[in-house]
Amino acid sequence: MLEKSTNVTVITEFLLMGFPDDQVLQGLCVTFLLLVYLAALMGNLLIIALTTTDQRLQSPMYFFLKNLSLIDICYISVTVPKAIINALTKTKTISFLGCATQMSLFISLAGTEYALLIAMSYDRYVAICHPLYYEAIMNRGTCLQMVIASWSSGCIYGSAHVGGTFSAHFCVHQFFCDILSLLILACSGEILEYAFIIASSIFVFVCFLFLIASYIYIFSAVLRIPSAKGRLKTFSTCMPHLIVVMLYLFSGAVTYLGSNYKSASSMNLFKSVLYSVLPPSLNPLIYSLRNKDIKAALSKILK
Repeated sequence: MLEKSTNVTVITEFLLMGFPDDQVLQGLCVTFLLLVYLAALMGNLLIIALTTTDQRLQSPMYFFLKNLSLIDICYISVTVPKAIINALTKTKTISFLGCATQMSLFISLAGTEYALLIAMSYDRYVAICHPLYYEAIMNRGTCLQMVIASWSSGCIYGSAHVGGTFSAHFCVHQFFCDILSLLILACSGEILEYAFIIASSIFVFVCFLFLIASYIYIFSAVLRIPSAKGRLKTFSTCMPHLIVVMLYLFSGAVTYLGSNYKSASSMNLFKSVLYSVLPPSLNPLIYSLRNKDIKAALSKILK
């Protein structure tokens, strides 16, 4: 929605045009999002409860996992509830301040999760490559500093992007305020879009180098284990983290590198759901299915 003054157009609201106009399809989309959202909440809250109450789940790995679940709850809660409410109330608008807030939180949480996944890869590196010094290196103070650094870097990353986007003088074809959709509307959209891509690529690439370095050392340490059973057992402790990282990077790459944000399409909506809803929903499932300690703690509570 626009308000015109003498020679300036002031944006007061954005239109979220992601959902299909067909009532049946819209109902299916809302039902799907609601079920996935509830499943994500239950799964991540369960992980937080287990890693907080069970004494066997007090190692650094589970401390990071608890923070990852907290981030996932916030990450999916920034976009999905607003989309569901809009669909149920037949509303397609979001205020300028609401859009800026939603985008800021979403990008900050995405950056925080990525940074935390890098910290978790370092934890696996120390556990496998330096097991005798693991408790000394990954003490509580170090873990707390790494978590704070992850949250801080995510907030700085999100603030920089949102500040650059909304400093421009500007219907969003998404179900939430996505940064690339908004950059298309800006007068300097192409410049900002390229700046966003370059900055994001640098951030992702630098963190990815740390990730690759950690796993190079991990793989070399695993290959030095004499028995095949020992190699498999050691590497299995890294599999949940590796799957989560690949899921996170794959969904983000498919969305931002394979989407044409200049045109509205149901495929763009599907891709935005892919990276905004899928990772926080599957992370608890991936870790619980591959982790004996979490399954044992869950069985203890159920009994």
